[in-house]
Amino acid sequence: MDTSMLITRLKTILVVMIITVHATSAQSIGLLRDPDIEHGLQELADPIFLSAGIKTNNIKVLIVNDLSLNAFVIDNYHIFIHAGLILKLTSAEQLQSVIAHEAAHIANGHIARRVANMKRAKVSSAFGVLLAVAAVAGGDSKLGAGIALGTANSAQRVFLAHTRVEEASADQAALRYLKDAKVNPASMSEVFQIFKGQMTLSLERQDPYTRSHPLNRDRIRAVNAYTSAAPISNENQTHSYWFKRIQAKLSGFLRTPKWTLAHAKGDDEINLMRQAIANHRIGKGSLAKRKIDQLTSLHPKDPYYKELQGQILLENNEYTAAIKAYAEAAQLAPLNAQILGSYGRSLLAINTKSNNLTALKNLQKARGLDNRDARILRDIGIAFARAGNEGQAVLAIAERYALLGDLKNATLQAAKAESLLSHGSTAWQRAQDILDTVTGP
Repeated sequence: MDTSMLITRLKTILVVMIITVHATSAQSIGLLRDPDIEHGLQELADPIFLSAGIKTNNIKVLIVNDLSLNAFVIDNYHIFIHAGLILKLTSAEQLQSVIAHEAAHIANGHIARRVANMKRAKVSSAFGVLLAVAAVAGGDSKLGAGIALGTANSAQRVFLAHTRVEEASADQAALRYLKDAKVNPASMSEVFQIFKGQMTLSLERQDPYTRSHPLNRDRIRAVNAYTSAAPISNENQTHSYWFKRIQAKLSGFLRTPKWTLAHAKGDDEINLMRQAIANHRIGKGSLAKRKIDQLTSLHPKDPYYKELQGQILLENNEYTAAIKAYAEAAQLAPLNAQILGSYGRSLLAINTKSNNLTALKNLQKARGLDNRDARILRDIGIAFARAGNEGQAVLAIAERYALLGDLKNATLQAAKAESLLSHGSTAWQRAQDILDTVTGP
């Protein structure tokens, strides 16, 4: 296995939205995927979704690898929040107010209407969904060059920008969600204060949030009027804990290790995590392992700390120890696709028949839980190739290319897979699906 790909950072992935509206330019959106952070986000989002009447397992909150301040939705299944905004906020309630506002756009049908109104848009994807979420192998963002959110700038603005009527509607709905979830609605006003000073700035100097969510005095007054009369809810300690953990892990990977070590004092769990990450990033492997060992000893039943331990060990080429850590994480969280994928990846690092078979089993389970992670598809391809199943290996490569938006190579590999697989089999049909999508009307 190419260990040079195992760089020390959060797992970076790309979102490929295959939409053409006379597109003349495009840009990449990098996501930060981490099972710990995404679990914490779900803990904060679930009570909001419940209040909004949205099934909690239908929407995923994902983090965009961008330090500017923004949050947006582009379909009914994902809420995107920039890492910079999460680092800027100061409480779980503030983050929940952002999630509530974006959830309101979904619940109120704003996204569905926008897609329907874009009559010239051609929307397609290899698996019949608007978004194809694709992981860059091992977190190497260099592999993401050229992968794009395939919309012209003008089309992108149409998708992300909301009208003032929609914004006011989403504000009022979000305030109700917060109140029903017993989250202090005043947190929305606090978020507005962050952006209020940008209203008079030029477009070039504004954070993206003020362009995609235009603020005006009427909106701010309406929110303040609601919050001034709303009962103040007590801080939810569980939500506060997960907010601090989300923010600490993001900060640990995105800020300089020197900054982290200067601010992460003490032996509480949050600071131990930050210290482990910072020392790992600067190559102090022994100290990083000592810190993560302390952390997992304090919280032996926490699968996400075990997963971080596995990552640190794997990236230090301690494959046997990494496999053990990932196996324990997978046992504690048997339905977490990212953990299962990492476990499979660590098993492939030691190229034995037994490890490869166990890796394939876990990777296939991971793919069944999350069929939009190209890291998993890459590793499944390796496992099938080592098992001598060339047809399935090539199919995994084709599906990975499809997720990455590389339709040319997806077509080539799908055609090759079709010739290798048993005609009419499920795998053969998946190859056909790729070919039909690319060549269809």
